[in-house]
Amino acid sequence: MAKPIAATDYLLDSSRYPARQVCVVYGDELFLRRRSLALLRQQVVGEGEASFSFAAFDGQRTQWAAVLAELETAPMFGGTRLVLVEDADQFVAHYRAELEQYVARPLRSSVLVLELQTFSAATRLYKAVAESGLLIHCKVENEAQLRQWLIDWAKKAHRLSLTPAAAATLLELVEPELGLLDQELAKLALMAGTAKNISPELIAHSVAGGRTKNAFEMIDLALDGNLREALVQLDRLLALGEQPIGILAQISYVLRKYAVATRIYLQAEAAGRRPDMGWVIDQAGLVNFREKDARQKAERRLRRLGRQRGLKLYQWLLQADLDLKGASALQPRWILERLLVQIGAPAEAVIPC
Repeated sequence: MAKPIAATDYLLDSSRYPARQVCVVYGDELFLRRRSLALLRQQVVGEGEASFSFAAFDGQRTQWAAVLAELETAPMFGGTRLVLVEDADQFVAHYRAELEQYVARPLRSSVLVLELQTFSAATRLYKAVAESGLLIHCKVENEAQLRQWLIDWAKKAHRLSLTPAAAATLLELVEPELGLLDQELAKLALMAGTAKNISPELIAHSVAGGRTKNAFEMIDLALDGNLREALVQLDRLLALGEQPIGILAQISYVLRKYAVATRIYLQAEAAGRRPDMGWVIDQAGLVNFREKDARQKAERRLRRLGRQRGLKLYQWLLQADLDLKGASALQPRWILERLLVQIGAPAEAVIPC
C-alpha cells in the first residue's frame, strides 16, 4: 500500500506524482487543498478547449448517480475527463460502498477527485485508493517542516531567496496559516522589486502583523461596497505610521488578482465558452484562506466589481503608483482614497483617473 504524498511536496514538483483514476486530496490545510486541486486539474485537462472536460460537484448536495453519469460522459475533445467532488466528507460517508466498488474498477477515460477534510486510514476505501490511486495529504506536521517549506515555496512561487532566519522571523510575525503566509510572500516580492534576497530586517519592516490584517480587511470592505468603513481603516493605518507606498503594495497585491480574474473570464467568454466562476477564482488565486466561505465571497466581490472596472484595475494601480512617486501634487492620503472609491463606489459613481 502506497503512502500518501505530502501536499507540501506535491506543490513543489507535481510532475513527480502523476494523477491516477481516483485521487483523494484531504487534510485540514485549505491552502494546500486548493493549490493541489488546481495542479491536478492542470495536470489532467490543462487549459483551452480541454477545460470543457472538467466538472465539479458540491459534496454536500450531489448524489452518486450524477457523479457517475459525469464520469461516464466521453470527453468533448478527447483525452481524459476530470470530475471533482468538493467538500466530500458527507458524500463519502453516504456513498462509501459505491465508491469502494468504483475504485476497484474505475473508468479509464476519467479521473475522479475527492476533496476531504478527514480521511481515515482504517477504512477500506482509504486502503483501496492507497493501493491503486493517489492520496495527497494536506497538512504541515511541525514548525520545522513549515519553515523549510516556506523557504522552498518562496523560491518556487515568488522567486524569493528566504534564509532560515528570515523564515523564522516571518513565522514570528504572521499566524501559521499557509494562505496568509503566501500572501505575505507575494507582498514581499512586490516590495523587494529586483532585490530578491529577503532579510529578517526587511520582513520585520514590511510585515506588521495586525496592520497587514487591517490593510487586507480595508480592501475587502471596499470591494464589498462598504466604502465608509474602508476609509476609516485607511485613516487608522496612516495614523499608525504605515507608509502610503506600503499600503498601495498591499492593495495592488489583491487587486491584481481581480484584474487577472477579469481577463481570464473575458478570454474564455470571447472563445465561446461559459466560464466556470469557481475555476476563474482558483486560477486567479482569489481565494482568501483566512475567510469562511472564501470562494463565495470572492465571487460576489468579482461580480460587484464588474468587467469594466476589472479591466481598468491595472491602469488605476499604475496611476496611483506614479502619483505616489511624484507625478501628482495630490497628498498621498487623497491618492489612496481615490483608489478605494474607484473600487468601492457603485459602478455608476466611479471616479476616473
